[in-house]
Amino acid sequence: VRKAALNASVVYNCTNVPYNRWTDLLPAIHHSIIEGIASTEAKLVVMENVYMYGETQGKVITEDFAYQPCSRKGEIRARMSEELFNAHAKGKIRAVSGRASDFFGPRALQSALGERIFYPALAGKAAQVLGNPDLLHTYTFVPDIGKALVVLGEREEALGKAWHLPNPETVTTRQLIEMIYKKLDYPVKIKAASKGLVRMIGIFNPIVRELAEMMYEFEEPFQVDDAKFRKLFGLSATPLDKAINETIEWYKHNRWN
Repeated sequence: VRKAALNASVVYNCTNVPYNRWTDLLPAIHHSIIEGIASTEAKLVVMENVYMYGETQGKVITEDFAYQPCSRKGEIRARMSEELFNAHAKGKIRAVSGRASDFFGPRALQSALGERIFYPALAGKAAQVLGNPDLLHTYTFVPDIGKALVVLGEREEALGKAWHLPNPETVTTRQLIEMIYKKLDYPVKIKAASKGLVRMIGIFNPIVRELAEMMYEFEEPFQVDDAKFRKLFGLSATPLDKAINETIEWYKHNRWN
């Protein structure tokens, strides 16, 4: 990390690991990056998710939400975030984080709105969703994440805080999938996986097994507010219709082998 960041003005930590390796790998990577940056003059911009908030009881999530994780991965995220901002508060590093909800877009294959939605849709088959598709759910468009993280690295007033990155308008998962199928001129087909089914599949698949504890996000309305970011930095998300078009085009030209 020290070598890579030697002449950098801003370092972006967007690292991730497979779900089943979070406990043994992710905190160590996060800690190493903080320690490495501490010996440089670079700012550290960390991409986070919203797992640390836990269940929301249907309330709209703002940056003021307390950390109340209800999953092991949420607990890991909370500890990592606390380590980041403690290091900033002590003057060890200059840091900021940008938080995204469930993401989608080009190259975002392994997400709740990824390859299990778009590839079946392109073939006129059933989209595979988690939980209840008739609940409001915020999704973040991947290109918007990149643009917003750059802004956080450029603006001094962003430092020392967590920011919810810009999101397209929030609709239900079903409404979003209906938009996808309408653009492809196919009738909508949806298969929803319950927590019980996810747990059963997880007996044989370690990655799917890790999804079970995250099912709460798809069993209650899950809305992430980005007003704070938009108001201060003047950057809004790509409209949902345009984001879906761009995502469909990417999947069309990047088919399964």
